[in-house]
Amino acid sequence: MKTVFVTGGAGYIGSHATLAMLKAGYDVVVLDNLHNSSCESLKRVEKIAGRELHFIRGDIRDRILLNSIFKEHTFDTVFHFAGLKSLHESVSYPLQYYDNNVHGSQALLQAMMNAGVYKFIFSSSASVYGDPTVIPLSERHPVNQITNPYGRSKLMIEDILVDLAASDPRWRIAILRYFNPVGAHHSGLIGEDSNDIPNNLLPYITQVASGKLPKLQIFGCDYHTHDGTGVRDYIHVVDLADGHVRAFDALEKLSGAHVWNLGTGKGYSVLEIVHAFEEVSGKKIPYYFGSRRTGDVSASYADVTKAKNDLSWEASRGLREMMHDTWRWQQMNPNGYK
Repeated sequence: MKTVFVTGGAGYIGSHATLAMLKAGYDVVVLDNLHNSSCESLKRVEKIAGRELHFIRGDIRDRILLNSIFKEHTFDTVFHFAGLKSLHESVSYPLQYYDNNVHGSQALLQAMMNAGVYKFIFSSSASVYGDPTVIPLSERHPVNQITNPYGRSKLMIEDILVDLAASDPRWRIAILRYFNPVGAHHSGLIGEDSNDIPNNLLPYITQVASGKLPKLQIFGCDYHTHDGTGVRDYIHVVDLADGHVRAFDALEKLSGAHVWNLGTGKGYSVLEIVHAFEEVSGKKIPYYFGSRRTGDVSASYADVTKAKNDLSWEASRGLREMMHDTWRWQQMNPNGYK
């Protein structure tokens, strides 16, 4: 049975991907420093999967720890989710983002090379496209208009991966550019657990709906969109996790570095998301408009043709299911994993 190594596996996306790999029959070793996550998520992953995983608490920048992990285990593939992820925070703390995301990835890749492990699936982001010139965004869209250090850190790692693949034909690399993950597992046991005021829209909405926050702040109402609010491609996190399994399977027959968008191909504005959530939950979401945030763009949604053709994958869960699962998670876990 193959064993996979998942960095950041206790986090929102990482926990769902870990569950998907366990359900697909693989053994999983998770490394997470629990900076913005909880090991409770992994206990619940084990409960849903009916299988155990191996958890190690640690940081991907710890080269001694990484080398010891690769000596102790024989891995087929590494899934790399660990990293800081707030594009807005990255504007204020760029050095932290470059250190954690870029330096941490370098340390991980070096440990892989030392151990002779060459299959790698990377959690990248649609933020590498920056302020789009054309939408929907295909993988061929230019990536030189990035508006924040978070996106630049992701592109730096992508460049490293492309260089690695060019240097050694043993590398098999999937670069997965996520759009906007939302939702939760249908059981309500795992989902997105935010510290303090959430950075992402759906957790912010659910905390307003549950009375934890008084109003939703919408950042900007003067974008060049149909209702003035930003438009994004929202994808159910379970669909996103399934995309990782398909990429894992695809790397069995591919070599080199390959880029795929993971989104739905549809864009929804902030106000459309608010109204969809209100319809599903029966809760009124009071909101007010604030200033635009540095690093935000008007609209971004995916062209997912390449993933459909290469991976035989496409998102199957619609907006209502995203809202239902998000609200179920919030109702069952009003304080997150705490």
